[in-house]
Amino acid sequence: MKKIALLALLALILSMGMSLDTLAEEADEPREEKSFAIPSSVLSISKENTYKNPTQDLPYLQPSSLAEKLLDSTSEKIENPDLIRIMNESSIHYPKLGFVMKASIYLGEWPLAYDSKETEVNWEYEKVNTNYSDNRGGKDSKTLTYTQEQQKKVSGGLTAKIPNAEAVEKMMMIHAAEKTSLPLSFDTVIGQGTKKNQTYNVPTKQVGYLHGHVPAVLEKGSVTYGEVYLTLKAGKPKLEVKNVTEQGIGAWIPVQDNVSFSFVAAKQPQ
Repeated sequence: MKKIALLALLALILSMGMSLDTLAEEADEPREEKSFAIPSSVLSISKENTYKNPTQDLPYLQPSSLAEKLLDSTSEKIENPDLIRIMNESSIHYPKLGFVMKASIYLGEWPLAYDSKETEVNWEYEKVNTNYSDNRGGKDSKTLTYTQEQQKKVSGGLTAKIPNAEAVEKMMMIHAAEKTSLPLSFDTVIGQGTKKNQTYNVPTKQVGYLHGHVPAVLEKGSVTYGEVYLTLKAGKPKLEVKNVTEQGIGAWIPVQDNVSFSFVAAKQPQ
């Protein structure tokens, strides 16, 4: 009996070891990245749009040599394009005299960087149009196509009030655009009379409804704030960041010049 008990205990230990190894292997496996492939129901209207939305240029900035040195002088990550622009437009001239300058200049409290935690797409963020075709008295099927009845503006924005919101929006849009490869803008307009040749069949004795929605990206993460000082010590410029804080934030960012279509045909109005 003792031998049987020992064998059973050994088998249990071995099975537990195998389970732990399996869990460890699963933990080591990289998580699958989300797919942001555009569904077939979403069509681009960039050419057909009667309102020409301005191209949203993401504020990428190449740091100057001085800005690069300043960014490397602090352990805090800084990616705020507005703050980098100030550094790019700055210059430091050393005095010709032999004494060493010492200075500390307060540049203000800035949103330093944004850390993206979650990115999702709502392909039917806001309804902008409905076309319909009544074929209840028809003998043959009818076709229904998209025509924008009224001009519509769809706006996104941050989900909460936050200091220096405009700079935070820029950083969040950069991260969301990099993840999704979608044309993003906090404001997009669909002009009246915009049309698409995609056809939808409405059977006899039914009413067809074609609904149009503007998609949007939901970006969630955290923004880091800090008080930034430009200091000169021993003739060398560097950045000092004090009183660093972190705040969670989310934002809805519409997809520009794209419409998600849903078609419904029924015997009774929807």
